[in-house]
Parts: sequence; C-alpha cells; structure tokens
Amino acid sequence: MKFGKLVDKAWEDKSAEEVLAAPPSALEGLSERHDAILADLGIKTVADLGNWKYAQRAAALVALGPLDK
Repeated sequence: MKFGKLVDKAWEDKSAEEVLAAPPSALEGLSERHDAILADLGIKTVADLGNWKYAQRAAALVALGPLDK
C-alpha cells in the first residue's frame, strides 16, 4: 500500500502492519517530541493513536458535523 503524504518519508515503503506498529512520529508532521507527549497518555504506536477513544470520538464528531444543519 502506498501511504504518500500520510507518513514520514522514511516510512513510505513500509507495510500497513509496520506503520501501525511504528511510533506516532512515523506520521507526517509528528516528531519524537510528540512521541514522548503521547506516551504519557499511553499512546506508543500509530495503532494506539488511531484506536485512542478520544481520537475516535473527535473523528466521529468531525464526520457528523456537516449533518448537523
């Protein structure tokens, strides 16, 4: 799978499984500093971040927002 601008250049040729197991800094725009901050919240991988209940709740609100007119 091609991840393009979703991940840092070093991770572009990795599999989804590898990216999900990677630290959050594998995502484009996040750094090792972010890894440390997120680790304090128990988030150590991209999968942890995607499955974090608050990230999922925020994504649901963003998706539903346009419907609330």
